[in-house]
Amino acid sequence: MSEQSSSRPSGFDRRAFMAGAAGSALMPMTARAAAQDASATAAQDPSLPVDVTLRVNGKDKRLRIDARTTVLDALRDHLKLTGSKKGCDHGQCGACTVLIDDRRVVSCLTLALAAEGQEITTIEGLATDDRLHPMQQAFVDNDAFQCGYCTPGQIMSAVACVKEGHAGSEADIREYMSGNICRCAAYPNIVAAVKQAAPEIMKG
Repeated sequence: MSEQSSSRPSGFDRRAFMAGAAGSALMPMTARAAAQDASATAAQDPSLPVDVTLRVNGKDKRLRIDARTTVLDALRDHLKLTGSKKGCDHGQCGACTVLIDDRRVVSCLTLALAAEGQEITTIEGLATDDRLHPMQQAFVDNDAFQCGYCTPGQIMSAVACVKEGHAGSEADIREYMSGNICRCAAYPNIVAAVKQAAPEIMKG
C-alpha cells in the first residue's frame, strides 16, 4: 500500500460533514424566505378582488373588482354602461374608445386601477338631459353609421379629434380618426359629421 493511500482518513469525510452542516444551518432561513415570498405573492395576487372608485360621467362609482379588470369590462360588466363596445379586444379597432381626462383611450387595454382618480367620459355621458351632444346630432344628420356597432367609439374619438384641433380639413379628420375602424365603410359620412359638429364644439 502506498504512503498516499495509508494517510487518507477512514470513515470520516470532513468536506461532506461541513457541507451538510452548512446546509442544515441555511434551511431555516431558506424556509422563512420562501414563506415570506409566498405571502408576498398571495398579497399581490391579481385574481383577488380590490376596491376601486371610478369617476364615470361625473359620478363616483365604487367597485370591488379583479385587479386585472379593464376600464371596458368595468363599464360593461360592472356598471352596465354598454355603449362602449368590445370589438377586437386588442386596441386595434377603436370600438371601445372613451375619454379619460379628455384624452381618447382604448378602454380594452386600460386597467381600471390605472384610471382611478381621473374623469372617464363614455358615450352615455355626452348628451345633456334630452339634448344630444353636437357630435351625436351630426352623426344622425349625416347618416354616419350603418350597423352602428362602431358608432359610440367613432363619436368619442371624433369629439377628441375636434378638441385636439385636428378637424381643420378632411385630410386631418381622416388621419386623426384612422384609429377607428368602420366595417361598413361609412367614412365619408363620418368625415361630414365631424366637419358639421366642429364649429359648435369649439364654440362651446
